Amino acid sequence: MNALLIVCLIGINIVTFIAYGVDKWKAQHDRWRIPEATLLLLAAIGGSIGAWAGMKTFHHKTLHAKFRFGVPALMVLQMGLLGYLGVLQ
Repeated sequence: MNALLIVCLIGINIVTFIAYGVDKWKAQHDRWRIPEATLLLLAAIGGSIGAWAGMKTFHHKTLHAKFRFGVPALMVLQMGLLGYLGVLQ
């Protein structure tokens, strides 16, 4: 079960990282954007590491307080939950 959870978490983090990169590209090229709620939802359902990496790599959403503080808070909560469940052992 732990292996399946880890594979799912890796997948959602890759998808989230790509979503932040795509949204940054769309912002630079005046295209239809990915809603902020979607980006935050991806982080909330397990993609917080991918969101944080995307923010740092693409320099995207770093000035928005809900991202600057929300994504790291989600990451701490998710790491705590994984530790509590024994996944990080």
